[in-house]
Amino acid sequence: MPEQSTVYDRLRAQILDLERMPGARLTERGLETDLGASRTPLRAALMRLEADGLVERDGRAWQITPIDLGEIARLSELRDAVESAAVRHSCARAADDAIASLTSRLGEFDLQRPSDDAMRAGTHFHVELASLSGNHFFADSVDAAMTRLARTRWLEVRTEDARRTAWEEHRDILTLLAARDADAAADSIHRHIIGTHERLMAALDADTRSLRARGLAIVR
Repeated sequence: MPEQSTVYDRLRAQILDLERMPGARLTERGLETDLGASRTPLRAALMRLEADGLVERDGRAWQITPIDLGEIARLSELRDAVESAAVRHSCARAADDAIASLTSRLGEFDLQRPSDDAMRAGTHFHVELASLSGNHFFADSVDAAMTRLARTRWLEVRTEDARRTAWEEHRDILTLLAARDADAAADSIHRHIIGTHERLMAALDADTRSLRARGLAIVR
């Protein structure tokens, strides 16, 4: 199990960081060499990544799952429904010190950090916000959706202006949560998720040509 987890974590990080590009073909023999892994834990790791939606079968080999714009839209709809409901429960259930802790950590966020750090910080924020509802199924759903979106979200947060916009929207959500204003908090997170999706689509549209030149596979 330790070797399987290590192989899974390394390969997952490479996929999410776009070190291995969407659409790229993978072979077990090549991965054994690249990762220094034996076949059994490697296959187990690939099956976990398949369940995550990050790799898929390609005949007798594997490939990194292409970026699917339709899936991105559906995941945004899922996030909107789940996170809007979760924040309403959080307004009723979250402890004051838990809200204060998340607010404090948001205040420590460095807007000049590289975009991959910003993407991870944003993911952690949304998962922790959902967990304040006291219902781990909300947090699990958000975590799974953010994992599937991770390869594209770096495009949306790569500039300082984009990171600042996300930070300000996160701050506003927490302010409304602390005030226990469920309706306003749900509306704020709705507008944040819709705005994030629109910024992501704009970034993908602007960069499609250059991204395809790097071998990025996009399905419309």
